[in-house]
Amino acid sequence: VQLQASGGGLVQPGGSLRLSCAASGSFFKINFMDWYRQAPGKERELVTRTTPDGSATYADSVKGRFTVSRDNAKNTLYLQMNSLKPEDAAVYTCNFLITTTTSTRYYGGQGTLVTVSS
Repeated sequence: VQLQASGGGLVQPGGSLRLSCAASGSFFKINFMDWYRQAPGKERELVTRTTPDGSATYADSVKGRFTVSRDNAKNTLYLQMNSLKPEDAAVYTCNFLITTTTSTRYYGGQGTLVTVSS
């Protein structure tokens, strides 16, 4: 199982970015789909968690600005980030709880860098 995240980049404050994370490989089911972020010198933060039925929870710091969605047919998670602030700058990684023939565990992607600067 592999996760590939993309969509990061440089954006000005107030701008928008859309991140994607796609899972590939052999598995039965994707359970939780999470976006984390970690900025230099800061602890890793759970940004959003999405359940298989599409219900999502968000960190207080991004509520009202970020919207997560999942396409179960494409095994892909999206994160629409609007009204970006300098404090949103971080490496964003995706983690999926995946069921395979042998186990149910989290798999992580390599991360995509988001820079918010004028």
